[in-house]
Amino acid sequence: MSDLPPEDELLNQAIQGDADAFSKLYQEYVGRIYNYVYYRTGNACDAEDLTAKVFQRALAHINTYEDKGIPFSAWLYRIAHNLVANWHRDNSRKKEESIEDHQGLHLPDEHPENTLVQNQETELLLKAIHKLPADRQQLVILKFVDRLSNAEIGEIMDKSEGAVKSLYHRTLISLRVKIKKMNVE
Repeated sequence: MSDLPPEDELLNQAIQGDADAFSKLYQEYVGRIYNYVYYRTGNACDAEDLTAKVFQRALAHINTYEDKGIPFSAWLYRIAHNLVANWHRDNSRKKEESIEDHQGLHLPDEHPENTLVQNQETELLLKAIHKLPADRQQLVILKFVDRLSNAEIGEIMDKSEGAVKSLYHRTLISLRVKIKKMNVE
């Protein structure tokens, strides 16, 4: 029996080529990586494709993974971040959104007016977030979608906890300004 935590043990087994160990790591992180990619792209199909590429790339390079004192999840998020950045660069033209992408936003017991206002506010917030620089989008997603601590975000973004707090504060101020500006337009 090893003295390593279960994740480290699985990771070591995956590095040695154990497909079952990698499969368990995949099951542990696929939901979080998908959420991150989805909120960065805004499209379920692209998020599924990019999430699959994250894990394909991780599997292809798992034998070269080096433990540098950061969690395995940080490595996965960095792969996802790079793939999303490439996706944004390759898809810089505006895409049409399907109405099916927005199904499920209506809650059945709510008044339609309340749902409409809530959907408009959500859409405004998402538009403002998508206007942020990539590192700030990443911060917002990791903080509010994945609900990670500042320390965990720092490991993923390769920043100190203090730098994350500072960036978080500046990001919220920037979002507030962008939303006010968008409401005026």
